[in-house]
Amino acid sequence: MPKITELLPDLPYGPAPEDAAAALTWLDAHNRVFSAYVGGQWVACPSTFATINPADGTELAQIGQSDAAIVNQAVESAQAALPIWQALGTQRRAELLYALARQIQKNSRLFAVLETLDNGKPIRETRDIDIPLVARHFYYHAGFAKIAESERFAGYGPVGVCGQIIPWNFPLLMLAWKIAPALAAGNTIVLKPAEFTSLTALLFAETCTAVGIPPGTVNIVTGDGSTGAALVDHPLVDKIAFTGSTEVGRIIRRATAGTPKKLSLELGGKSPFIVFDDADLDSAVEGLVDAIWFNQGQVCCAGSRLLVQESIADAFYAKIRTRMATLRTGNPLDKAVDLGAIVDRTQLERIGHLVYQGVEEGATIFQSECDLPSNGFYFPPTLLTNVEPASTVAQEEIFGPVLVAMTFRTPAEAVVLANNTAYGLAGSVWTQNIDTAHDIAAQIKAGAIWINCTNQFDASAGFGGYRESGFGREGGQEGLYEYLKPLMPTALGVQGASLPKAPNQDRTHKLYIGGKQVRPDGGYSFSAAGHEFALANRKDVRNAVEAAAAAQPAWANQSAFLRTQILYYLAENLRAAHGQLADAGISQQEFEDSIGLITHYAAVADKYDGAVHQVPLRALVYTRNEPIGICASFAPHGQPLLGLLAATMPLIAMGNAVIAIPSAENPLPALELVRIIEASDVPAGVFNLLTAPHADLEKTVAEHLGIDSVWHFSGTQGAMAIQELSAGNLKQTWCLGDGQRFDEPHPEFLRRAVQVKNIWTPYGA
Repeated sequence: MPKITELLPDLPYGPAPEDAAAALTWLDAHNRVFSAYVGGQWVACPSTFATINPADGTELAQIGQSDAAIVNQAVESAQAALPIWQALGTQRRAELLYALARQIQKNSRLFAVLETLDNGKPIRETRDIDIPLVARHFYYHAGFAKIAESERFAGYGPVGVCGQIIPWNFPLLMLAWKIAPALAAGNTIVLKPAEFTSLTALLFAETCTAVGIPPGTVNIVTGDGSTGAALVDHPLVDKIAFTGSTEVGRIIRRATAGTPKKLSLELGGKSPFIVFDDADLDSAVEGLVDAIWFNQGQVCCAGSRLLVQESIADAFYAKIRTRMATLRTGNPLDKAVDLGAIVDRTQLERIGHLVYQGVEEGATIFQSECDLPSNGFYFPPTLLTNVEPASTVAQEEIFGPVLVAMTFRTPAEAVVLANNTAYGLAGSVWTQNIDTAHDIAAQIKAGAIWINCTNQFDASAGFGGYRESGFGREGGQEGLYEYLKPLMPTALGVQGASLPKAPNQDRTHKLYIGGKQVRPDGGYSFSAAGHEFALANRKDVRNAVEAAAAAQPAWANQSAFLRTQILYYLAENLRAAHGQLADAGISQQEFEDSIGLITHYAAVADKYDGAVHQVPLRALVYTRNEPIGICASFAPHGQPLLGLLAATMPLIAMGNAVIAIPSAENPLPALELVRIIEASDVPAGVFNLLTAPHADLEKTVAEHLGIDSVWHFSGTQGAMAIQELSAGNLKQTWCLGDGQRFDEPHPEFLRRAVQVKNIWTPYGA
């Protein structure tokens, strides 16, 4: 008689199907035809399209195709509901979010099965991960709803009507990520779910009615890309939140340029999964399974680039292949299945094409042997080794169950490879050396870093990208700010500067690049305020970017305390230069406000701390407020000294390097400031100054791929150009109209001067 331990290794899995009857009954109750949810009512659409079960290719239901008229009706409904929702007060709004969480928990099985039918992901994932996280987000943000008007968020108020567009890979979870904070902050919503996966959003709409959400507060408009475009273009929408591809993110960036719409983008990724030679390899393999084969690899932050230390590469690859042989692909309603179906045939074909291209470019392919169902859209777990860092599969997001492997020798090389991508969404670091773990985590350019774990999410910890993975955060306090707007006074507190007392036409003031006063590349000048100033061109921008790029890493790595001391020293030297600035036309009030502004950012430079998040996990999850990098700023015209300092000092205080373009109406105070900066220990290249009419440099600055962020405080026409042209590398932009008040620093300046990285470190003996 064989022992149980002898039977277990070869014991086959039996089927463990989840009963879909409740979900099918719900579909039948609607006659399998759905409309848009507008103003608390179902509104028939002019046409419908089929939503398909990717597990077998059968039709589940017909979904309404919302046209521009229905989108307009939804936006107007949301606008009408806005004062009603806000008038409920924080207590009642918190109670309603809490009620949503309870109802989602109560109907969790229905939500989970419906999600699996519509999306194709395994029922284990929707049941055990997605739906509990959805409820968690509404519970967590019920608390924020209660305190959204407290001192904690002083200086901010609700954005208004929020247009939200979500993807198909986590249909209900992405809905929760967007709707929960928007409601908590006092906004109303028009949400467009993905064309492929609209069913759970429509079930959620019923939940809103059931708990008593006021009609019009939440509206769901289903449809294809034209529906999303109508929502983005609607003039009454105050905020667009989009999760999806980088390509579409660029389109939305251009479409919203020049409008007052607030924008957040959570886009693609090509996240590194770094394994050092001292890592627990068996744990790392299990982490890798979660990183790349969770949800069939259809995850924006999937650990799709394996970077393994060369000395252990062969042994680690062998462990991966052994583990891949145990992965089961099949009917996603089977609780014993690891990988379900790809969402749609077009996505399946794209995955296959990219894998074929990778092999053509020299990669070695390994696919685990598995019996794929004959119906539906399935792709086997795949490993590509011998991949070059510049190959297509190493650079492009595949969005499927495909792992691309490369090797490194040293930690420094691992960082270079990890950052060798246009994206910056997430990363995983596997090592038993705590020094190595946190050192590497700090150097990876990504918004979330997981140490000895992967794909950890919680409502209390923000998630979002660097670089072409987008900007903005979802979750935590940083995510709530995406649905709040700064309440900043716009009337000038003091009059603008007068003309200088003693014009001197014989002198042409130079540019300031890399710690030196230099002549402009073209040799031209322009007149302003009775003086001649160097006329900067695109080559001068290039030189300034190179100087900033050389200086910024060292400046960012300096202690915040040192930056504080340098800024205090700058304020002291500015005080001593009162006479020069008075001659440059600066009033006494603007001068005093300028001293106060510098000392304010000196005071907070070493106090703008991160946070430790209270996640429901034995883990230290902490925030790093990191500098953005190289930032250009167009100063306002009204207050040439105070405005220039407001557009540069927060950035410098937070560790960025700046390319400053001062007021073109009177650049003289900026040139006097340069002489003070030269004497104040500000490292060469941290502050660079280019003089020119702003329109001459806006296009060059916006399109320059080496510039990470642009602040534009001098007019709506230029702001539109900056926002539209910056879509190339999706650089962050912040635009304020000329005439903003700067004598009272607002916390938004520091928020805009950093990007948030959350680092997850599980612990336990």
